[in-house]
Amino acid sequence: MTTPTPDRPTPGTSGSGTPGGPGTARTVLSGADIGRVLTRMAHQILEKTAGGNGVVLLGIPTRGVPLARRLADRVRAVEGVELGVGSLDPTMHRDDLQLRAVRPLAVTDLPDGGIDGRTVILVDDVLFSGRTVRAALDALAQFGRPRVVQLAVLVDRGHRELPIRADYVGKNMPTSRQEAVAVRLTETDDRDAVMILSEGAGR
Repeated sequence: MTTPTPDRPTPGTSGSGTPGGPGTARTVLSGADIGRVLTRMAHQILEKTAGGNGVVLLGIPTRGVPLARRLADRVRAVEGVELGVGSLDPTMHRDDLQLRAVRPLAVTDLPDGGIDGRTVILVDDVLFSGRTVRAALDALAQFGRPRVVQLAVLVDRGHRELPIRADYVGKNMPTSRQEAVAVRLTETDDRDAVMILSEGAGR
């Protein structure tokens, strides 16, 4: 099932403001690090979901979508299990639309079989305030009733504004609100890396 919805912003920084000008950028995860982290998360998903039976991975655009595909690839490599993979754009359910720039339409794409009675794992690059995840839960309710909903994120940077916690975390990364977390993936950017940008650091 494919449903067009307005796209989520696709800046180089995730879960942050829009720093620009002079500043510092510090790489905290290299491409190899990201690969190891995703392999560990794939093992955790298999352990927590009894071998991946009935699991659907839904990536939150933009970078959550390729992360979901990579996790599915690793689960297949480890266990030979095919997980359902799709995307879920929560933009229209956000409570801060007036504060965000208008973006082109993206696609909500559910795998064959839908989500009813299945274990849905939402996948995103960075968990910050929790507002994107809350919006994703509201968006998900339009498409069915999963048995359970879980959350997987590459980076948890803290500063939650809602009572939301990830079930699978690649790296806990304490930050200040003056810093930005930049996730780069080869599918959407120039390389694989996770960086912390200080206030004023260019993207």
